[in-house]
This record gives sequence, C-alpha cells and structure tokens, in this order.
Amino acid sequence: MYTVAALYHFTKFEDPAALKGPLAAVCCSHGVSGTLLLAKEGINGTIAGTRAGIDAALAHIRALPGCSDLEWKESTASVPPFNRMKVRLKREIVTMGQPDVDPTAAVGRYVAPKDWNELIAAPDVAVIDTRNDYEVAIGTFDGAIDPQTKSFGEFPAWWEENKDRFHNKRIAMFCTGGIRCEKSTNFLIGQGVEEVYHLKGGILKYLEEVPQEDSTWDGECFVFDARVSVGHGLAEGPHVLCYACRRPLLPEDTARAEYEEGVSCHQCAGETSDRDKDRFRERQKQIALSKERGENHVGPKT
Repeated sequence: MYTVAALYHFTKFEDPAALKGPLAAVCCSHGVSGTLLLAKEGINGTIAGTRAGIDAALAHIRALPGCSDLEWKESTASVPPFNRMKVRLKREIVTMGQPDVDPTAAVGRYVAPKDWNELIAAPDVAVIDTRNDYEVAIGTFDGAIDPQTKSFGEFPAWWEENKDRFHNKRIAMFCTGGIRCEKSTNFLIGQGVEEVYHLKGGILKYLEEVPQEDSTWDGECFVFDARVSVGHGLAEGPHVLCYACRRPLLPEDTARAEYEEGVSCHQCAGETSDRDKDRFRERQKQIALSKERGENHVGPKT
C-alpha cells in the first residue's frame, strides 16, 4: 500500500523559486511522487510514497518558513497514485484570481466533522459546495448548493449574481480538503457576510471521521490522483478517469459507444475535434508501446 498525503499551508514565502529545487530533490530521493505547488502565499499538493518517504517529505516541508504547524490528511492507495514528482511555481496555490483575498488575515469559523451535520441541518444555514461541477456530479452533501462552476476562479462572479438568495442566511462552505474554503470564506467576509463557516479538513476529513451510518454525504469524493474517487473511510471508489477530459466515469460508462480509452467519453466526445482525437490516439499508442517494453511511460497527467 502507498501512503497518500494531501496538504496545504498558507504562509509568506519570500522566494518560492529558491525552495523548489531542494523540495523536489528530497521527494525524488525518497521515491515520493505527486504534485506540489509553491507560490508566495504558501504550498499546496498531494504526494504519495512509502511511509518513510512521506515522513521525509513532510519533515522537509515542516521546516520551510512558517510551516512548522503544517497539517495534512493521509489515506492509502493500492496502486501508485502518480506517475512522477512535480514541484511547480504558481502565482496562487489555488487559483481564485482575487488579489485582495488573504486567508492569513481572516477565514470562516472552522467546524469539526463531528459537528458538521448539526450545522448544515439548521434552517437558517445555506450550504455551498465550492468545488467544480464535475466533482460535485459524483458526490456532495445532502441539500448542498452547486454553483456549477467549471473553475474556482468563477466563484466570485457566481456569488455576485446569487448573493441576494442568501440574505439573512448563515453560510457553510466545504471543499475536498479545505484549501478552497480558506479563500472563499475570506472572500465572503470581505463581501460583508457576517457568519461564514467551513468544514475543517474538508470532505476527506469528514469521510475519514464520520461513520457512514451517521453521514449526510451522498456519493463519492473526487480526488486528483489515480484513485479518482474515495468514499467513507477513504476507501477507493469505483470511478475511473477519462484522460481526454479528466472527468470521472463509472466503470459502466466505458461500455458506452462514445468511449475510447484516452480519446473520448460520453461527456467530452462532442467537445474535441478530429485532430484532437487523433493526437490523443497517438498518445495512447505510445503508452501502450511503453507498457509492452516494460517502461514506465509518464502517460497522461493525473
């Protein structure tokens, strides 16, 4: 089994570029794979490896400026969740496109998973899922509002168009691991919303800690690695990924006429050109040839 660690931390990095090389070296030397994003506002990502490898990577990250109190969420995977290790420099570690948003200044009130059900059942609470539409499609909390955004950067515009719906409401927000809510709750506070809450540790922590019989979660939680989805107890879910559009599919969806591995599925067959599909077929051909040779092709990014 592989240990998977999902993490983020908002802190001020004066020179993220100087941190990139040493961080990548530690991860690679310990056989850790995944993606870590560095920006002036902090670090975000998911990594996987042996227990010893993850411990070494986490120790290095905790030693970075302002990261001594780093928190992370762990789960397991039966197959390698990532093909390679990537450390990337970004403008934001989660892209919202709002320069005045600063989670280190103020965020919503954290709600522990054990207290979440009681909060969202209150009649004066509106529950908002801050994730993208394809994530919401395979699972969300009962009664949650889906903004139907295709990217997190669309959330501010959605709020502006819909804010009158939430007059005199307390707002409870959630996302996969908590990072998007750090920014979205700070954004709402800046918009004058007085009572804003968010699920501490996100959906992953809720699924880890709340027994299934007590859960108000319906479906699976999309994760950005080869497992594709997880359920209660963070058990691996049934979904597979369409590597053409990166949307989750159920196994039975691969029997549909529109599905061609790595090329198209019923969700994206009409979105790509014949030239795109030819390019995807060539990529799949190279992946198949690498497998025949026993090589580890980097393949589609997961």
